[in-house]
Amino acid sequence: MKILVKLLSLVGLVGMGGAAGYQPTMKYLAERNKVTWETAEMESGDITRYVNSTGTIQPVLSVSIGSFVSGPIVELNVDFNDEVKEGDILARVDPRLFKANVDRDEATLATRQADLERVEAQLQQSLNNYMRGKRLRESNKDFLSDREMDALTFEVKSLQAQRKLAKATILQSKASLETSRANLQYCEVTSPVDGVVINRLINPGQTLAAQFQTPELFVVAPDLRKKVHVFASVDEADIGLIQNAKAEGRPVTFTVDAHPDQVFDGEIEQIRVSSVATQNVVTYPVVIAASNADLKLLPGMTASISFEVDSTVDVPKIPNAALRFFPEDVKLVRKEDRHLIDGSTWKLKPKTDAEAEENANQTATEKAAAQQKKDQRHVWMVDGEFLKAVEITTGLMENKFTEMAEGDLDVSALLVVGKKE
Repeated sequence: MKILVKLLSLVGLVGMGGAAGYQPTMKYLAERNKVTWETAEMESGDITRYVNSTGTIQPVLSVSIGSFVSGPIVELNVDFNDEVKEGDILARVDPRLFKANVDRDEATLATRQADLERVEAQLQQSLNNYMRGKRLRESNKDFLSDREMDALTFEVKSLQAQRKLAKATILQSKASLETSRANLQYCEVTSPVDGVVINRLINPGQTLAAQFQTPELFVVAPDLRKKVHVFASVDEADIGLIQNAKAEGRPVTFTVDAHPDQVFDGEIEQIRVSSVATQNVVTYPVVIAASNADLKLLPGMTASISFEVDSTVDVPKIPNAALRFFPEDVKLVRKEDRHLIDGSTWKLKPKTDAEAEENANQTATEKAAAQQKKDQRHVWMVDGEFLKAVEITTGLMENKFTEMAEGDLDVSALLVVGKKE
C-alpha cells in the first residue's frame, strides 16, 4: 500500500511539472507566431505635384541663309558654332561675271542717255523750225504751203515720240543695271541677324546652281544665348493641369543628359492646340522658354521635364506605402472592418460581364463622380492584435507622400505599410 501511494505521488508531481512547463512553451510559441507590422509615421509638410515629360531643345528661330546667284564659292569666312553679327560676310561667290554685267549695263545706260540728248536736240531744232514757219505763214500765207507746214508738224511730233521712247529705254536700262548690281551684291552672302552658325552646308570651291531654287548655305540661330525653346509632348490627360499651371505662372524644371547634375529653370510659353495622335495616344505640344547664357543647352538635346502643376503648404502627409498596403488575411482585421476585405465595398475591377458593361456605359457625370470617389481611401493602423481601417480622403500626391485632405488621423500617427518577415 505504501508503495502504491508513493507511485501515485510521483505521477502527480510529474503531471504538475509538465503543466507548469506547458504554459511558458505555449506562450513562447504564441509570441513567436504573432504577426508584427512594419509602420511608417505620418508627417506634416509641403506637397508639390508634378507632371513629367520629355522634350527636345530647339532654337527659338532658325534662319536659313541661301544664295540668289550661281557660281563657285571663292571665300568661306565662317564655320560651325561661329558667332556672327548682322551684315557679316559669311561667304563670297565669284563676282567676275556679275561685275561684267554691271559694266555692260552701265555702258548701255550711258548710250541710252546720249540717245535721249540727241533726240532732245533734234526736237528743239524741229520746234524752232516749226515756230519760224508759223510766223512766216501768219505774215504771208504764200511763204509756206500747207504741205510744208504739215511736214514741220510731223517732224515735231515724231521727235516727241522718239523722246518718250528714249526715256522709256533709259528706265529699262536703269532696271537692268539695278538687277546686275543686286546680283553683284548677292555674291556676298551676309548674315541677316546676330546669332550662332548651327549648320554649314557648303565647302570652299563648291559651285552653286541657283537657277531652279535657292540653295541653302547656312543656318543661323539668333539669340541662342538669350533663350531657347524646349518642345515637350504632354498627354491629353495632363494637358488641363498644364493649362492651369501656365495661368498661375508655375515654374518648369528640366535636366539634360549632357549636364545631369544641373537643373535648368524655364516657364511655359505656349500650349499648342494642334494635337498629335500616335497609335491612339493623343499628345499636345508644349513650348517651354529657358535661358541659355552659357550655351550649355544645344539644339537637339533631350530634356527630362517636370511641370509644377499644384502645391500645398503645411498639410498632413500620408506615406504612399501606407496607401498601397492592404491586408491579405481577413483574420488579421477586426470584425468591424472585415467587410472591406471580403470585397463587399472594395471592387478593384468588375467581376462580371454585366458589371463591365455597366461601367463602360456610364454617363459623363457618373464617370466624374467615380473619379472623385477614387480619392476616398483607407489606411490601416495596429489595434491590439488586429488591424483597424481608417477612412480618409486624399489630395495632392507626390513621389513618397500624399496629402490627407480629410480624415481622423493625427500627425505622427503610425500607419501600417507591410508585414515584418
